[in-house]
Amino acid sequence: MDIVLVPGLWLHGSSWDRVTPLLEEHGHRARALTLPGMESKDADRSGITLADHVAAVVAAVDEADGPVLLVAHSAGSGIAHAAVDARPDRVMRAVYVGGFPSADGDSLLTGLPEQDGEVTMPDWAAIGEEANIVDLDDAALARLYADAIPAPAAVLTDPVRLSDERRFEVPVTAVCPEYTAADLRTWVDSGDEAVSELARAKVEYVDLPGGHWPQLTQPEKLAQVILDAVSRTGRD
Repeated sequence: MDIVLVPGLWLHGSSWDRVTPLLEEHGHRARALTLPGMESKDADRSGITLADHVAAVVAAVDEADGPVLLVAHSAGSGIAHAAVDARPDRVMRAVYVGGFPSADGDSLLTGLPEQDGEVTMPDWAAIGEEANIVDLDDAALARLYADAIPAPAAVLTDPVRLSDERRFEVPVTAVCPEYTAADLRTWVDSGDEAVSELARAKVEYVDLPGGHWPQLTQPEKLAQVILDAVSRTGRD
């Protein structure tokens, strides 16, 4: 099966490097995307918008040989969900790892400082998000910050545009790393606006205890979750 992997903010496609071989061992065609402007720290990010990132994912879906399993990390889930909205007939299932799809008109992420049209990765401990990095040792955490690529500010703050109600017919696997499946169900059931798209979707909730970056810290377990999602599509 064709599996398209979308990185989260501040990440290059290589962030999936420990996951893709485990999927390919099972005969799948795994393609990890590097989104526009995220090729390197020195790449030109001027003028890059959320629509550009969504278009890159849609293009990858269109280029696949057949139906796609679309996997996304963190805020990349909002980008992937917009691609599902654009191609609900091509995506068999979506897997959102540590992230939620944004609703129409919402932004992926707000509140982080912008400089010269870019947003750098914050110090997670300093902003009270220690749960994000709980399973990264000092060396791995240093590598994460050293490798992080500034994100185009418009990707974070542009409004998401969704228009096709068929997106809710595409099943979702919601992978819960630094929070639990029970937590996420509670947020959905309580009507939390941040997860309003999940409230209307067909969702399977999967716990993967740890920090926010299982593709780096638990690649084998995350790969198994993705393989399980493939099996839910009825394709091998």
